[in-house]
Amino acid sequence: MTQKDLPVWRSMLFVPVTARRFVEGAARRGADAIILDLEDAVAASEKDRARTLVPEAAKIVSRGGADVVVRINRPMRMTVRDLEAVIGPDVHTIAMPKAESAQHVELAAEIIDELEAERGMAIGTTKMLAMVETASAFFRIAEIARAHPRLVALNLGAEDFALSAGMLPEAEGLFMPKQMCVFAARAAGIMPMGFVGTVADFSDLDGFRETIRRSRRIGFVGASVIHPSQVAILNEEFRPSAAEIDHATRAVAAYDKALAEGVGAVTLDGKMIDVPVVERAKILLARETAIAAREARKKQTAS
Repeated sequence: MTQKDLPVWRSMLFVPVTARRFVEGAARRGADAIILDLEDAVAASEKDRARTLVPEAAKIVSRGGADVVVRINRPMRMTVRDLEAVIGPDVHTIAMPKAESAQHVELAAEIIDELEAERGMAIGTTKMLAMVETASAFFRIAEIARAHPRLVALNLGAEDFALSAGMLPEAEGLFMPKQMCVFAARAAGIMPMGFVGTVADFSDLDGFRETIRRSRRIGFVGASVIHPSQVAILNEEFRPSAAEIDHATRAVAAYDKALAEGVGAVTLDGKMIDVPVVERAKILLARETAIAAREARKKQTAS
């Protein structure tokens, strides 16, 4: 899977599918993706009813142009029921919590194959996001990331992972496993999603912004949050700044000019430009183009 095949998800907003008020308002929050939650946000006694709500909720939350993601349940018996209830043209991606192995992902993908075929959908339409949330799965994270072509993103769930590892969900302990998530996703050609911290504290927005800035620097491209107030910060901080775009544009132009003139060494703003710098600049500019296209689609859909 190449970079052009991946969606643009700077921000993913969790919405309990059973909370009608939140479902109705989700499309106005500006998120790139809405995660309709069938898992943690839904009580056990409500699971059966929650499944029946997804088809209508998917249509409602996508009105602002967001991709619809559905987080399903474990164990596998619940996974099957969830998939049978939600696979359809309005659901873009299935988020798999507690992905334990490549075989686990492959099994879920096989079920999705069958459901798409039965429902007249092109095989491969539904994408997958793998969520690694246990210490045991962590040691298989690279295998999980490349388990199936349906996978477009990888996430390491801070709260559940910290519980499994017997530690607190704090940046110090999470830094290494989160960085490994970035490496595994990049090696597999999919998106590393998340940030080095916990989603639980949404009251400190300034602190959250700093966390996102740091997380982008170590390779994350987007994240999921539980509160609408965090969405704008994700959209801003996971997008290249005007200064970054300007520098990248000038770096590519300077390098191309030097190549055309047969000059070996190139400097810009007092610093040497080499191939990795130029490639990074090209990736940043492509990212900005994709984000601009996403924003244009959101505006068009909402109008």
